[in-house]
Amino acid sequence: MGARRVTLADVAKVVGVSQTTVSLVLSGRGRDLRISEEMQRRVREAATELEYRRDRVSMGQRGPRTQTIAFVSDSVASSRLAGHMIKGALGAARRHGVTLLFGETEGDAGFQRTLIETMHDYQVDGIILAAVHTRTISIPAELATGPAVLLNVLPREPSRLVSVLPDEVQAGRAAARVLLDAGHREGIHLIGVGSSGDDVPPGRTAAFDRLTGIRRELGEVGVEVESGRACRWWLPKYGFEATRALLDEARPRALICLDDRLALGAYQALQDAGLTVPDDVSVVSFDDHPVASWLRPGLTTVALPHHDLGATAVDLLFADADRPEADRARRGGTHRVPMPVRHRDSVAPPR
Repeated sequence: MGARRVTLADVAKVVGVSQTTVSLVLSGRGRDLRISEEMQRRVREAATELEYRRDRVSMGQRGPRTQTIAFVSDSVASSRLAGHMIKGALGAARRHGVTLLFGETEGDAGFQRTLIETMHDYQVDGIILAAVHTRTISIPAELATGPAVLLNVLPREPSRLVSVLPDEVQAGRAAARVLLDAGHREGIHLIGVGSSGDDVPPGRTAAFDRLTGIRRELGEVGVEVESGRACRWWLPKYGFEATRALLDEARPRALICLDDRLALGAYQALQDAGLTVPDDVSVVSFDDHPVASWLRPGLTTVALPHHDLGATAVDLLFADADRPEADRARRGGTHRVPMPVRHRDSVAPPR
């Protein structure tokens, strides 16, 4: 394309669609307007190959602030549970008197780069880069040009950006404390991860932190986890299989499930074995998935604070934007949001 700036028309010509279609896809609205996944992929690939960037400066005179911020994620908005992060961020944005723009990458690194660049071209006052589940990544270089906050994201290399994360270690301690307060001191087993923590499922970095908290809280009163059953995926099927295998070898008094969907499977395995919750076996879990309140008896669980995570990220983004550039460059670190316990009926004193 030479030195001439690439335009929407250039991208549209390569793909063979209208400029409107290209604009909708690159602004993250393709799915909402039912543009096919294949067409969206072709537009993104063409935009990346042509190094297209949107230029908003010519659309009007800008002041020092545009009163807009961006929320860029892998698939937060389309996730039923994690979508509450968007609600928290929207509420905080209204409190700060700004408009929140958001887009999803569906894990496409090339489109993430394009989307962040597009948000910069819209001259947003800051960007939140978010993930559905806590994960470690190399931070995109495109975030180096302005205020930004990471949400459920940890930088693989040293970074000036602050990460907002659920306090998973505290959550592990809280889950263990629920059992201790009920009088449990023995027969405690884990479903979802081995007791050593060396077999954490892929992409589940929270598992190690939860296990750390559990072991610390129990260890302070001289109690140990008797066994742990790793599950490759945190789904009911694997919780069922792990619990059934445990029952072939031991008679648990309490289960700590690393995820509510695992707990659903554990409930089924216990029922098949003629055991009841909580009279025979107490169960405590994590996340506060909608299934937790539908189970009978209701599942006691430590909730992921999605709403507070989103709101906190926006608040910290504004705090970051108000700092001098030299201070922002030295900031970094993590901000951990507490995970509250949702007490229901799945825990009772041991018999």
